[in-house]
Amino acid sequence: MKTTDVMTRLAGLGGAKWDVHFKARALAEAGTDVIEMTIGEPDVPVPQSLLDTATQAMQTGRTGYSDGRGEINLRSALAENYTSRMGRRFEPNNIMCFPGTQTALFAVMAGVAQHGDEVLVGDPMYATYEGVIRATGADMVPVPLRPEHGFRMQAEDIAARITPKSRAILLTTPHNPTGSILTRDDIAAIGALALKHDLWIISDEVYADLVFEGATFTSPLAHEEIADRVIAVSSLSKSHAAPGFRSGWCVASKAFCDALLPFAETMLFGNQPFIADMTEQAIREGSPVAPGMAARFAARAARLADQLHAQTALRVHRPEAGMFAMIDVSALGQDGETYALDLLQNGGVAVMPGASFGERLNAWVRVALTIEDDRFDSAIARIIAHAQAAKQAVA
Repeated sequence: MKTTDVMTRLAGLGGAKWDVHFKARALAEAGTDVIEMTIGEPDVPVPQSLLDTATQAMQTGRTGYSDGRGEINLRSALAENYTSRMGRRFEPNNIMCFPGTQTALFAVMAGVAQHGDEVLVGDPMYATYEGVIRATGADMVPVPLRPEHGFRMQAEDIAARITPKSRAILLTTPHNPTGSILTRDDIAAIGALALKHDLWIISDEVYADLVFEGATFTSPLAHEEIADRVIAVSSLSKSHAAPGFRSGWCVASKAFCDALLPFAETMLFGNQPFIADMTEQAIREGSPVAPGMAARFAARAARLADQLHAQTALRVHRPEAGMFAMIDVSALGQDGETYALDLLQNGGVAVMPGASFGERLNAWVRVALTIEDDRFDSAIARIIAHAQAAKQAVA
């Protein structure tokens, strides 16, 4: 049987990146004591008030077809929220609602890139970015995110890779997997490039509510001089510990949203009204769980860095936001994948090889900060013991 070109373009971008995670699950199911630090799920349940709202909405009949742009009550709430946060006016027609950030990103990318185009994206990157770019027929152009710059995308690195085929810059701020946050000056410099070369800026901001104390998040949407070319995507998944509800959106100019509407309607025709009602409440009331998650994740990242730096040759990049920390394992003479497999087999801890998120992280691994404190501290002790044993073996 024949399949289409898009299937060929996406071949090899599936489960192979999660091989260590699947191996860990298999070991755990067989009775091995494995501490999983591979996937970042919120460490608290969905707030009960949101579950109650969604349930009540279903019981009162909010289960019919939706507005193709998303329910007006939700779009109004989002417009008011972005107006308050960004310091400039947003209207409901600047918003389109989707089932999760991933769907929003897929639709947005289809609206800005096609066969023969290029999209610039930071390396390392979230695991699905290559797929959403290649699905359009466009080529992904990795832009190195360097540890010496705190893994923040630099305008000069973008400029060196812009060609006549360039159509968009895909940003993630706060960043997954490194937890870095673009500064206002970073965004201004990137925006100047976008203006000069007529590029779109797509900003994935799903971790914006999980910023650690002392750090500051700035959205490209707040820069009015580039407003017409910025498209932001986000969702409730991280901020309200509700990844399974798949409630996301994009924020852009009215002209872009109008142009994207036929594609969005062809794909899915809005989001579920009962979930829209729940999301409206979440947006209007703010998150009761995000501050606690941010504080816990920051504290765990600090413990990880302090203890590994004191007792091993491993080095931790301290995140400013999000659910993950990165560990440089190069001092052990191993790449990230070899280290992750060895740590799983001989240390009982599952982490993600950095190369799953781009070639720049070949000597790194990503660890989730979302497991409860006692288990997290046990994982730190196992990582230290494993690293010390590895150094002794080399010596």
